[in-house]
Amino acid sequence: MVEAISNGWFSEIQNDLWPGQAFSLKIKQVVHEEKSKYQDIKVIETATFGTCLILDGIIQCTTRDEFSYQEMISFISLNSHPNPRKVLIVGGGDGGVAREVAKHPLVEEVHQVEIDERVVELSKKFLPNMATGFQNPKVKLTIGDGFAYMKKHVNEFDVIITDSSDPVGPAQTLFEESYYGLMKNALRPGGIVGSQGGSYWVDCDYLKKTMDGCRKHFPTVSYAHTNTPSYPCGHIGFVIGSLDKNKNFKTPLTNFSEAELNDMNLKYYSRDMHSAAFALPRWVEAKLSSNN
Repeated sequence: MVEAISNGWFSEIQNDLWPGQAFSLKIKQVVHEEKSKYQDIKVIETATFGTCLILDGIIQCTTRDEFSYQEMISFISLNSHPNPRKVLIVGGGDGGVAREVAKHPLVEEVHQVEIDERVVELSKKFLPNMATGFQNPKVKLTIGDGFAYMKKHVNEFDVIITDSSDPVGPAQTLFEESYYGLMKNALRPGGIVGSQGGSYWVDCDYLKKTMDGCRKHFPTVSYAHTNTPSYPCGHIGFVIGSLDKNKNFKTPLTNFSEAELNDMNLKYYSRDMHSAAFALPRWVEAKLSSNN
């Protein structure tokens, strides 16, 4: 990844994951920069997108639009399960997914494993509205490797949500077939997995490869998506898998009233958005369902 800060702008200007395009944000100030044990970390204050967390030169979240990603990866997975009592989050060091998962009334325990404690510490300092998830009494955070953690926790979780960065650096293994095998073993019967899956606009071939890896371990697999303007193409999606061969992801099993949506401060997710997230363009449907 090549990034640039020049003339008051931060730019993602060269990346093998989305070649031939760039994205820039106007900077008000660079708030923090450091190299952790695992990755380069920047926090910038932008002119129009609020505070922005950048890992290894790639934008992870901004305070303007983070809720669309956090709510959708969380509630699509949770509301595809009839009783998501015990949930594991892998990654998600900014705390946003923990914040959303802990809101769900059926969730009793949220276990989270994040490899880079500096992301957690800096998010608590600079992204407190997201890191508030770590303060919820349902949430237990472990600093460590997600692979090692799941090998020690077999047949334990109803839902596993992987909130990873893109498939480079420390997150690369979270997109591989072996990872889906580990998640399968860590789930209870009928369990659900939801993982950051990238955008079909950026690399549909890689998305298909990821989904095919998931299909080797889960009988029902689908792809849902949402709009997040600060991500490449303004678009991001999730690979969703279920151990229930008859699962219909498009129909949420928990339906929140308008009052409940308001009480949980949900800005993006709703029953309609849940169902609509699985509607795909015809060319994407054909690509993802093909045997090639």
